[in-house]
Amino acid sequence: MSHLHDLQEQGPLQLKLSYLLQTLQHKYPEVERLAVALYDHGSDWVKTFVAVENQPNPLPLYHARLNETTWLQSVAASQTPRIINDFSVLQNSQKLHVKALLDAGYRASYTLPMCVNGYFFGFVFFNSRTPNLFQGMLLSELDVLGHLASLMVYNERSSVRTLLATLKSAMTLTHARDPETGNHLERMSRYSRLIAQQLAGQRGLDDSFVEHVYLFAPLHDLGKITIPDRVLLKPGRLDDDEQHIMRQHSRAGLELIDQLLANFGLASVSQVDMLRNIVLHHHELYDGSGYPDGLIGEDIPLESRIVTVSDVFDALTSDRPYKTAWSNEAAFAWMTERSGTMFDPECLRALLAQPEDIAHIQSCFCENAFG
Repeated sequence: MSHLHDLQEQGPLQLKLSYLLQTLQHKYPEVERLAVALYDHGSDWVKTFVAVENQPNPLPLYHARLNETTWLQSVAASQTPRIINDFSVLQNSQKLHVKALLDAGYRASYTLPMCVNGYFFGFVFFNSRTPNLFQGMLLSELDVLGHLASLMVYNERSSVRTLLATLKSAMTLTHARDPETGNHLERMSRYSRLIAQQLAGQRGLDDSFVEHVYLFAPLHDLGKITIPDRVLLKPGRLDDDEQHIMRQHSRAGLELIDQLLANFGLASVSQVDMLRNIVLHHHELYDGSGYPDGLIGEDIPLESRIVTVSDVFDALTSDRPYKTAWSNEAAFAWMTERSGTMFDPECLRALLAQPEDIAHIQSCFCENAFG
């Protein structure tokens, strides 16, 4: 089945990029693939976001560190396009992205950095199975179309950025009161992305789902801004009345999001239902003993189950005023004992399977001293 022509299954951005590639192919049918990868400055990861072509994407759910990818690093540093007109010179490369493109039959590429006001945020790729294609007048047209694709990506994400900036401003108020550190959110959002990426193949998730889990995970506790200090900052165990008040933060967060979506005209934000699910259901537990709705197992939205695992893992492995950080091994042992009761076993296994990436995230976002 043609992935370019199966447009009804594509999201808004993928649809626009499909039309852009189809327009180019009327004149240059040999240009067979258009893809976008985003750059995470915090972790140095380059990660696939969307791709359009007439076959399955050879690089789904790909991420690599920019500092280990010489070809892309030079494009980012120079902020100028790069052409590779014959991949055969890279035949012996051990890099996953090179091997995947070669295995898919691609032999040439044009790579354009995505930048706005000097701020680099990713790459646009054009690929062909025809060696030495990228030259002459085609380069001028690709430069224009590549910048157009960059603007499409930037504009697609601008409404999300507006929403996130507004909500994170509200979250700052909570974290000025709450003993959790800001880096907790940086880490747990990236753990959430690791889990989503690991599950993607068996669950049929695309790069957009994975990216939005990462974007929205830090907002899970938004509703805590409505919790009074006497409850939020209480050093000891909460009594039943205080526990009831604290448990209101999930629904309060959902109400805040819906108000902001209406007030800012952002109801069309991509994957907004995912954001609502994360905020409302991140305290649901796999056996139904969580809140606010006591959902069980697969009835809990997948994105919520992912965030639950990430949030608890980071809480256990972080210093708090009331506890010292556990080792990763101790945290996983404790969580494994509660697999199938507190935690989705599949989500927990997905995080357990990636110790090196977990360590990388922890090294990039070290625990700040709490005040």
